[in-house]
Amino acid sequence: MCLAIPGKVVETFDKNGLFMARVQFGGVTREACLEYIPEIIVGDYVLVHVGFAISRIDEPEAERTYQALKELDQLTELESPVVEEVQEPLPGFG
Repeated sequence: MCLAIPGKVVETFDKNGLFMARVQFGGVTREACLEYIPEIIVGDYVLVHVGFAISRIDEPEAERTYQALKELDQLTELESPVVEEVQEPLPGFG
């Protein structure tokens, strides 16, 4: 099952025309798309599902949710390596 994970927006930026953020989840920082909730600013807490921020939440709710997911061992996707964009197509793929 895929769950939305709460995190804190630590930076916002444009990436290829998309409104993006760096979101901190405990000690891990990942990029997330903010196009669904463009009113988000640095310092806000968001729920992130498969790389998309899907809603804004307050800090106490973010903390409660994060701790519950941690206790249920549901934060393993944060341990996955970040896949970087490929700048040049691989041979035979484009």
